[in-house]
Amino acid sequence: MPDIRAMCAIGRRGQLGLNGRMPWEGAKGLEYTADVHRFFELTRGQVILLGPQTYRSVPTFAHEDRTVVAIRSNEQPADVIARYPDRVIYIGGGPPVWNRLCPLHPPLGHHAAPL
Repeated sequence: MPDIRAMCAIGRRGQLGLNGRMPWEGAKGLEYTADVHRFFELTRGQVILLGPQTYRSVPTFAHEDRTVVAIRSNEQPADVIARYPDRVIYIGGGPPVWNRLCPLHPPLGHHAAPL
């Protein structure tokens, strides 16, 4: 059974993603670059499920050491997840992806650690 984890980019105003991009994309501060570095470290060797718009924003190098998958609206989330048995799967992307995939994830509660 895959290990499904949440990975989200929440902006300073509480927005989840920003039009298919990360809310802080292009920011130069250390806290932003450290966050991006941690994202790439945590997802190395893992699967990331994203919506098509967010998928297009993933840099080419990121595809080399992780499985980056665009989930389409005509696909059943459980079927997509079933393609990666015994893998760690991160759910990323904006609200449309979260609305479809979060029912498959156990409740996060207060133990969830922010990036």
